[in-house]
Amino acid sequence: MPDQTRALVYGLATVMLWSTMATAFKLTLREISPAALVMWASVFSTISLGGLLAARGRLVSAMLDLRKRWRTALLFGLVNPVVYYLVLFKAYDLLPAQVVRPVNGTWAITMALLAAVFLGHRLTRTDILATAIAYAGVVVITTRGQGASAGSADSISLFGVALALVSTLLWAAYWIASTRDTRDAVTGLFQNFLTSLPVLAAAIWILEGSGAFAPSGPALLGAAYIGSLEMGLTFALWLAALKHATHAGSLSTLIFLSQPIALVFIHFILGESIHPNTYWGFALILAGLGLQNWARFRRTPQG
Repeated sequence: MPDQTRALVYGLATVMLWSTMATAFKLTLREISPAALVMWASVFSTISLGGLLAARGRLVSAMLDLRKRWRTALLFGLVNPVVYYLVLFKAYDLLPAQVVRPVNGTWAITMALLAAVFLGHRLTRTDILATAIAYAGVVVITTRGQGASAGSADSISLFGVALALVSTLLWAAYWIASTRDTRDAVTGLFQNFLTSLPVLAAAIWILEGSGAFAPSGPALLGAAYIGSLEMGLTFALWLAALKHATHAGSLSTLIFLSQPIALVFIHFILGESIHPNTYWGFALILAGLGLQNWARFRRTPQG
């Protein structure tokens, strides 16, 4: 199989799995609290990443390396999975999936803004326009019309919206910081999750007691799906796609497919009735992300 074809297969598999996650989050949160879901999903993510490293013959070296890098792993692990997924899952707990999914998807826009502030990257007029268009989409989705009042069918939790926006800041900051991390990507993620487990277990014990350590069957199944895929193997799949790609731009285009596909799952599996504002907001967010991607492509030397 040609490398570019292999890259597209890996990329499409990743996008399809990403597209199911909003639905998986909401279904699992019917059975378990956001904090407990973070802990159990992190357990399964650690197992899946550890299994992947073992299959590659790198698990022992990853564990030995952790003795020297545990501070780095703990620092990154406190952001991802601990704080990031606590914030994200709480947002999903408070809001419809059709609201959180597109808002969280603007993290690439947020990362460009943070890179301009902290790394000195220059924002072009196109970047600013893309940001304005994408966040206009966020406003359209989260307001659902000016007439929506508290307690009405169209009302949205402002705290939930704030959490969804904070999740984009956390995720963007995490990836910017990761550019300074010299560890192998999969090894680093495994170490981050492994060191976060004692922190999560202690926090859950204090906040929720022993009941969180005895989840129902459906809760455990959902956590296994989310942890193994969303928080684990999809990351490795995407890295494999990038490794084999001869044209990385074609992969970045695939990411845009996950947004509309996610809406299909949200409607037909989760059963949410898609609000008209969601369609308009989605269109604006995708337009903003597309404009940002196009501008980045034009700035990249082609050879």
